Amino acid sequence: MLKAKILFVGPCESRKTVWANFLTKSSDIAEYNPTQGVRILEFENPYVTRKNKCTGCESELWDCGGNPMFESCWPALMRDSYGVVIIFNADIPSHLKETEMWYSCFVQQQFLQDTQYLLSAHHKPGSGSDKANPASAPPLNKLKLVHSNLKDDRKRSGWSS
Repeated sequence: MLKAKILFVGPCESRKTVWANFLTKSSDIAEYNPTQGVRILEFENPYVTRKNKCTGCESELWDCGGNPMFESCWPALMRDSYGVVIIFNADIPSHLKETEMWYSCFVQQQFLQDTQYLLSAHHKPGSGSDKANPASAPPLNKLKLVHSNLKDDRKRSGWSS
């Protein structure tokens, strides 16, 4: 069985935990509570194929706290990671600039290939801005950008890409 460790990183209040909960079908959190350090969620996907064989994949999603006070822990978090998802809240203007730092630390300094990282602009559901590309400077303007609008309650979840 394949194994994959994926890091979810980005500024505080970017909704990384909402993403992680959605993808692992974990319980939702009703109110915002900053992740302290890291939270690891494990799940299996039996439908992953390799060389035309169904091998499955054990995945670990590392929901990393966005507070810079945890920066000294980042090298340990990056160890043996297969990929990185950088998530920022598109409704908070300062997040776009902060995302450049996350990209530098977690992608450029780790020499990740284009297939090993993803940039997500998370939008509050109903904000109406979930399709506009934020005005980003190089190198972020060249990255594949996915828009998300996951609602953080059990009644309704949405996904947009």
